[in-house]
Amino acid sequence: MPSPKPALIIFNPVSQAHREQIAEHFEVLYAPTPELAAETIAAAADRIEVALSIGSIGLTAAQIDALPKLKLAHALGVGYEKIDVAHAKKRGIATSNGAGTNDTCVADHTMALILAMIRNVPQLDQLTRKGFWRTEIPWPLHVSGKKLGILGLGAIGEKIAKRAQAFDMAIGYHNRRERVDGAHTYFPSLKALAEWADILVVATPGGPDTQHLVNADILNQLGSEGYLVNIARGSVVDTAALEHALRHGLIKGAALDVYEDEPHVPPSLFDLTNLVLTPHVAGWSPEAIQLTVDKFLENARRLYAGEPLLTPI
Repeated sequence: MPSPKPALIIFNPVSQAHREQIAEHFEVLYAPTPELAAETIAAAADRIEVALSIGSIGLTAAQIDALPKLKLAHALGVGYEKIDVAHAKKRGIATSNGAGTNDTCVADHTMALILAMIRNVPQLDQLTRKGFWRTEIPWPLHVSGKKLGILGLGAIGEKIAKRAQAFDMAIGYHNRRERVDGAHTYFPSLKALAEWADILVVATPGGPDTQHLVNADILNQLGSEGYLVNIARGSVVDTAALEHALRHGLIKGAALDVYEDEPHVPPSLFDLTNLVLTPHVAGWSPEAIQLTVDKFLENARRLYAGEPLLTPI
């Protein structure tokens, strides 16, 4: 890094320990709210060279244009749907993300959601605390041997598939194009995949191209014995259609880690006993978050060293 330290603005929440790690290389301007972001840009626009954000918070064209010395826009996680990458590139600004840092963590969490959802773990916990025994309650279903459909067989989808294979699951997937190296069954349409699958896992990127890709029609194809898991982006699933399907038994159950209006979770979902909810933590663990910070710093080092970025967008 050059000396003195270049200024960096952080738009997303980052722990004190990780801010201190980043501060070894940058002058850190911490602005994790829209109000602080606007104030910080106004006060330090002529010094800021690097912007750090996440996909759900983003970096707008207007913010990019307000930073004349910006050299790098980095998404701390894998997603970058609200970062205006095209505008950044038009301005000659490098873009990168945290690809490969939390794949394992997300895949682990996905399997936890599948097991919790099908084996009724949250409900069994509560019933046991109330004094019920196994002879007094419906038995949870088998997980092994079910057909797992993955919408978006990328790095995360592959790791989910690897774990599912340990449960003797058949794996199918839908991407925009069939993978030439794919060892799993390709379905040319999401509708066909949903009709085949017992469990549909959403692992595709967010953004306008995938808005409400999982809608009422797809849920109907999944059917009354089918399950939905979303660990991708809330925007991919039509929440109103999902709530209707769960309430009326059009699908058997669902598990969500992401939501359309984060961090707000629709209160109308709270009474659904066939739904498991977690607060967008699939990619979060101490190990995964540390990797995201380390990868950002390596991308930044390469930028200032004139080397190719490690994970360019």
